[in-house]
Amino acid sequence: MNTENLNNKEAIDKLKSLVSDIMICLFCTDLKTDDGASCCPMSAIKVCDQGNIWFFSEKSSDKNKAISKDNNVKLFFSHPGKGSYLVVNGAAEIIVDKSTIDELWTPTAIIWFKDDKDDPNISLIKVKPTSAYYWDTDGYRMINLLKMAASVVTGSNLITGKEGAINI
Repeated sequence: MNTENLNNKEAIDKLKSLVSDIMICLFCTDLKTDDGASCCPMSAIKVCDQGNIWFFSEKSSDKNKAISKDNNVKLFFSHPGKGSYLVVNGAAEIIVDKSTIDELWTPTAIIWFKDDKDDPNISLIKVKPTSAYYWDTDGYRMINLLKMAASVVTGSNLITGKEGAINI
């Protein structure tokens, strides 16, 4: 795998690409305990042009309570079928702003917020990445399985891809 560290716009574009492809991450708070109990799957809404990753969350959620005590978070994105992985360390902020909620609203959010975007318990979580690292294998799982088999026969690694730091 080739190392390709990305910076600025190139880094944000890669972050946008990976997050939009994967969408679901393991969102971890309370990192000092490191026991996994403070991690839960969450769906990213989008990555904005500044590189922030946005999520919907209930104001009264355990996630929001944990962020209000310690805003350091870690996000794990994984798409084994494509061989794409991303880990993001960041600073989370809880946002309760009607215009931003309106701007980021998606029809699938109604699953969690019964009163649509006017639900009184709705908030956003903005994660500003402080560091990130990605692994992105070329091709799909089946192709890479064939490449692995061919690599064993030929004695050379035929699986290609990139990995590196994402610096925003």
